[in-house]
Amino acid sequence: MRIVDVNEFYSPTGGGVRSYIDRKFAVMAALGHELIVIAPAREDHIEHRAGKGRIIYVKAPAMPFDSNYGLFWDAAPITALLDELDPDVVECCSPWRPAWIVGNWQGRALKSFFLHNDNIATYAQRWFESVASPARIERAFAWYSRYMRRFLGRFDTVVSNGPNLVKRMAARGIHVDAAMPLGIERDRFSPSLRSAEMRAAILAECGLPPGAALLLGIGRHHPEKRWPMVIDAIEHAAQAHPIGFVLIGHGVETAAVERRVAGNRHIRLYRATGDRHQLARMMASCDAFIHGCEAETFGLVVSEALASGAPLIVPDEGGAADVAQPAFAESFAARDMHACTAAITRLLSRDQRGLRDAAAKASENIWSDRDHAVALTDYYAHRIALRDETQARRSA
Repeated sequence: MRIVDVNEFYSPTGGGVRSYIDRKFAVMAALGHELIVIAPAREDHIEHRAGKGRIIYVKAPAMPFDSNYGLFWDAAPITALLDELDPDVVECCSPWRPAWIVGNWQGRALKSFFLHNDNIATYAQRWFESVASPARIERAFAWYSRYMRRFLGRFDTVVSNGPNLVKRMAARGIHVDAAMPLGIERDRFSPSLRSAEMRAAILAECGLPPGAALLLGIGRHHPEKRWPMVIDAIEHAAQAHPIGFVLIGHGVETAAVERRVAGNRHIRLYRATGDRHQLARMMASCDAFIHGCEAETFGLVVSEALASGAPLIVPDEGGAADVAQPAFAESFAARDMHACTAAITRLLSRDQRGLRDAAAKASENIWSDRDHAVALTDYYAHRIALRDETQARRSA
């Protein structure tokens, strides 16, 4: 099966979509499928991946507020590529110009809209949270749901990255045909990678002894991640129990995050790393993984932390909440710094070994990236077979 993903959210500099797709190349090749991504860039060029996989970059302007991403506008180069590649399935995940380019394309492929994010939660709910309730904001942006229904009607199927988005879309009157939870590299993340030496060394970098708690956060420095709130909560909780905090990532708010933690030697900022083994060891060696974003629709990095045996501190909304269970996690009211502080305090007062054991047991139920790819391609094959059968009956 040849799948072409017209993906405006793929950025070579990072992000959850890039992590998902980069792993998907190798898995799809191993399963005998071909994945091709069409992504925006400053110049046209091609990068080859596992098997016959490749990324075809198409020259496009940068996103105004985040130059790590590009914006497709001109339909001609994209439709020409789709005509040339003649895929079995064409995927799209951007609700803007690409949705109409792909939706209006007249090729033979099954057209799938893959929901990765929730723009109302990511932007509208955050922008207006200080002046209106979530329910009122939802009502004010009902036009956006109507807009989505218009372009989704041009696709053969709508797929989400997990059950969280199915629930959100259903509340807005948008039907999702299938939920395909994302998977992780199960063979890379493991509680067995926990290292007392690494933990002590990281705490020493934070100016703290081994008796302190070590919290880990991973994610872009972006307003939706709510790192300032998380940092505030950690500093409040640290008044009762010494805490070292390591935040891995970078982004449009890096300068602001650096200013926020300046002078606090117990908080360390690390740039994102491509060393996945080192990252897995850090996840396994922390005392808890903390996350502040309620807008995310699937907790991919949270699932990786859980697979590493790390207890969780997460908001009670969004994809991270779907991963968390009371046996190994503490949840807090989303967007509430004081609730986050209380969740940190509660978790650090619990039996730490019991928390890690419960996390390790729960990790057995997390899908691997292969599980996800198999389920997704099986689903596409099923939908293609149904379409072909229906067309054959109509022409008989």
